[in-house]
Amino acid sequence: MVKDFVAGSVAQLVQHMRDDSSWPSLRDALVAFLVDHESGSRARPNQVKREVDRARSDLLSAHARAEDDTAADVEAELRMRLRRVLSGSPDASGALRRLLSAFPPGTTDSGPQRTPRRPATAPVHASQQAAASIAQHAGARKRSGRRRKEIVAVLLFSGGPIFESSIPLSVFGIDRQDAGVPRYRALAVAGEEGPLRTTAGLELVAPHGLEALSRAGTVVVPAWRSITSPPPEEALGALRQAHEEGARIVGLSTGAFVLAAAGLLDGRPATTHWMYAPTLAKRYPSVRVDPRELFVDDGDVLTSAGTAAGIDLCLHIVRTDHGNEAAGALARRLVVPPRRSGGQERYLDRSLPEEIGADPLAEVVAWALEHLHEQFDVETLAARAHMGRRTFDRRFRSLTGSAPLQWLITQRVLQAQRLLETSDYSLDEVAGRCGFRSAAALGGHFRRQLGSSPADYRAAYRAGRPGGTMHTSPGPSPAPDDDEWPAPPIQPIPQTVRQAGARAYPQSGTFAAEQRAETSAERSTGT
Repeated sequence: MVKDFVAGSVAQLVQHMRDDSSWPSLRDALVAFLVDHESGSRARPNQVKREVDRARSDLLSAHARAEDDTAADVEAELRMRLRRVLSGSPDASGALRRLLSAFPPGTTDSGPQRTPRRPATAPVHASQQAAASIAQHAGARKRSGRRRKEIVAVLLFSGGPIFESSIPLSVFGIDRQDAGVPRYRALAVAGEEGPLRTTAGLELVAPHGLEALSRAGTVVVPAWRSITSPPPEEALGALRQAHEEGARIVGLSTGAFVLAAAGLLDGRPATTHWMYAPTLAKRYPSVRVDPRELFVDDGDVLTSAGTAAGIDLCLHIVRTDHGNEAAGALARRLVVPPRRSGGQERYLDRSLPEEIGADPLAEVVAWALEHLHEQFDVETLAARAHMGRRTFDRRFRSLTGSAPLQWLITQRVLQAQRLLETSDYSLDEVAGRCGFRSAAALGGHFRRQLGSSPADYRAAYRAGRPGGTMHTSPGPSPAPDDDEWPAPPIQPIPQTVRQAGARAYPQSGTFAAEQRAETSAERSTGT
């Protein structure tokens, strides 16, 4: 396998790079190999020689100062460079083998390297197993102590969106110390064999492989290409090991699906893009999904909502590590708010997983969306599905990850949001066209979901569109942009409301208790 061959080759080359007697001849041979087989090197042989000399100098300096991380980086870059050469030149593999044969392993001044003879296998007793386990955990703690949070590994996959992928690389990979921003060190890591193709046909070549995760104190998964396909098991294993050894694991947007697949979100609160939150809750029922939050910090595992919310979480990480002043300095350089208030509520558009179209309940859901202006309840939907209420609730929860009443109220509020944006209807008329019995019933649910009254929301929206044209009939809602739509006034969400909202993605409590609460809510709101 190419990866194994390259890893062995680099280990052999590094052995001789550290030896003064072997280096001069090895340098000439390595430069000749790169000039002959690396794309673009033939026109710059002197520069290639300087690059090789600099790599050796960095390696020796790192070993002299006992900086294992720096030495590992030098080796990783050499591995990536050789992998690119081998993938681009069919003759390079044979030439590299000939080069290595001239510098066999174990012939430096340090003397031949001998493999110790393995003792005969002996029975392993329970006490020995316990001792081995203790030693293993002690080794993990020791490795954890070597991890520094400012070393950030960004795990990239083919098919990932370029914007999300670039966020952590920009936040943590650019030196902004001149502006008062603490220095981080970003390692771009390939989560699978490259080249990695991203949006618009771009190809990325990450300089590090999964082995780089072993020295990162922070590991960021910026996105995953498909919420329906499983991530590579090798990458999941590397994430688990990094977490076990004390690394902070971060999932941006759909990167939460990778963390969930690795089992790192089991029993934890998490968020993701609101559009995929129901799917995450359905596919990983042990994860406590909250689609309202811009990001969730659960200590050593953090997740964010979609796209720009990744910037919010990265700023939060800087704030956690170095304080408000450092996060503010970084926000000024990025020209973004240092801390956004509110959550994803005002961006919601729909709350159903994409695969609902294949389910028999799809017709009932479609009917509900077309008749939101009518006053009906969950009992009506259950009857249309020819199911009892309890059976319907269970099927709906299994399909969407949401309680049917909560879903219905959310859809009514979303319809009200559109009408407030695109019409001049009075609040009573908006309430009636969304299936609420009164403006007061609409106002209570609107505040709980969007943190603002309907009147304040409309005023804020119109203030953000001074030259906009209002219509007297409902139409599509324009996509909100953070830089041109000022956020409506946000009030803190009471704990009781948060607990009620958690029922949309149930993880605890009995079904009977939740159903009683939903029935009470139906009676009090008149939906």
